[in-house]
Amino acid sequence: MSDVIVVGGGVIGLSTAWELASHGATVKVIEQGQIGREASWAGAGMLPPGKLAGETSGEGRLRALSCELWPEWTQSLRDSTGIDNGYQNCGAIEVSFDHSLKVEANAWESSGNNVEFLTDERRRHFEPAISADIKDAYRLDEFCQVRNPRHLKALAAACAEAGVEFLEGTPVCGWRMLEGRVTHVRTTGDDHAAGQFVICSGAWSRQLTQEAGVPLNVEPMRGQIVLLRCSPLPFRHVIQDGARYLVPRADGRILIGSTEERVGFVKQNTVDGVQSLLQFAKSVVPALASAEIERTWSGLRPYSGREEPFITRLPTHENLFVAAGHFRSGLQMSPGTAVLVRQMLQGQESSIPMSPYGLADSELGRTGVSNGELVATQSQQQQQ
Repeated sequence: MSDVIVVGGGVIGLSTAWELASHGATVKVIEQGQIGREASWAGAGMLPPGKLAGETSGEGRLRALSCELWPEWTQSLRDSTGIDNGYQNCGAIEVSFDHSLKVEANAWESSGNNVEFLTDERRRHFEPAISADIKDAYRLDEFCQVRNPRHLKALAAACAEAGVEFLEGTPVCGWRMLEGRVTHVRTTGDDHAAGQFVICSGAWSRQLTQEAGVPLNVEPMRGQIVLLRCSPLPFRHVIQDGARYLVPRADGRILIGSTEERVGFVKQNTVDGVQSLLQFAKSVVPALASAEIERTWSGLRPYSGREEPFITRLPTHENLFVAAGHFRSGLQMSPGTAVLVRQMLQGQESSIPMSPYGLADSELGRTGVSNGELVATQSQQQQQ
C-alpha cells in the first residue's frame, strides 16, 4: 500500500509526487491519459516574479514562494536527471495600445519587484521591433521562463528515480470510503489503497471531488496557442498585453497565446482562435508577419473563478486533499503548491498562510459543511 496516491499526472501532480517522495513517502501517481500531456504541456512556461516580503494576497504569496523555489528545483532536477528544463531569466515587457499601465506597474513595485516604466526611447532601446503604436509599457527584469515539455520530462524522470509508481491510461471513477476516510481510489481496472489521497486533476477535478461530496467550482477553459519559427528572433523579452503574450525561445521559436474559451472539454484549434492570435502578434511585432507557422495546439486550463487555487483538505474526509484550480498559473505555481501539499499531508507548519486556498461557504456547494467547521477541522489537524 502506498503512503500517498496522487490522482493526476500534470505539473501539479508530478511536482507533488516528487516533493513527497523526496521526503520519504511512497507515492503512486494515477493518470487517465499520458503523464504530463494536458494543460501543463500546452502552456508557455512564463514565470512572473514575486517577493514574499512584499506580497499580501494569496495569489501573490504562492507566486512568490514558487519564484523563490524555481532556481533550486531546476538545479535539483538537472543534478538528478541530467535534463535541462530551459529555465532562464528573460525579462518581460507589458504593453498596451489604448490605456495607461501606471497603476499596474505601481502595484508590482509596491510589492517589492523591480519595475521600469518605459518611455518610448527606453522601449526602443530594449525592443526596437515592438510596434510604434504602443501607448504604454513597463519592464519586469526578473521575469523568467521555462520549457514546459522539458520540465515535465525532468519531473517524470526524477519521480521515477525517487521510486514513484506511475499508472497511465487509468481513469479514476470514484472512492471507497470507511468511517470518514478514503481507503481506496477506484479505477476502471482495479482499486488502489493508500494512507492519503491528493486530487491534482486540473480541469477534471470537479468530478472527483463531487464523488467525495464536494463539487468544486472548477471547469475547463480552452487556451489556444500558435508556435512560430523566426530566425533571427526579432525580440528577446516576453511581451504581454493583458492575457495575451509572445514568448521567444532560444531556438528561434515564438509562442503566441492565448485564448480563453468556455467550450467544455473540446481541445480543437479553430480558425477564429488562430487568426486572432496571429493578428495580435503582428500588431505587437510587425516583423512577425513573415514568420513561419510551425504548429498550433490547445489546452484545457482549470478555471475556478477566483485568483487562488484550491490547496486544502476536503471537509468530508480526513485523508482526502485537493490541489487544483490554478487556471493560467499551474506551471509557475507548481513548486510552491507541492511544498504546501507536502507540509499539509505531513502535519508541518506551512511556509505561507493557507487560508486563501481553502473553501468558502459558496464553494462547498451541496455538502452542507460550513466554512467554520472546515477551518476548525484544519486547525485541529495542524496541531496534531
